[in-house]
Amino acid sequence: QVQLVESGGGLVQAGGSLRLSCAASGTFFRINAMGWYRQAPGEQRELVATLLSGRPANYADSVKGRFTISRDNAKNTVSLQMNSLKPEDTAVYYCNAVVTNTQLRDFVHWGQGTQVTVSS
Repeated sequence: QVQLVESGGGLVQAGGSLRLSCAASGTFFRINAMGWYRQAPGEQRELVATLLSGRPANYADSVKGRFTISRDNAKNTVSLQMNSLKPEDTAVYYCNAVVTNTQLRDFVHWGQGTQVTVSS
């Protein structure tokens, strides 16, 4: 079983910064990808940024140049540095991981979500 635990959400004024972190724990063979998604009220969950092992980061157009995703493979963590935040960035942010288990099957795992609120 894999658990993803997020931290770092909160309330910030427009133009400010926040850093989200997510740590994966449990028993597994390999983490293939980690990333962040978000869901605003009344909206569908959308990709923010992802990192596949050995590939460049992939960002939503709306966050390019403002957000930076990074992974620490040794610690099984992923972080999202969010700068120049805008009110439209307000959402619940979810950590995501694609994990190969010990039976060599791939599963998608989600964190519980952390609220990010940007005031204007």
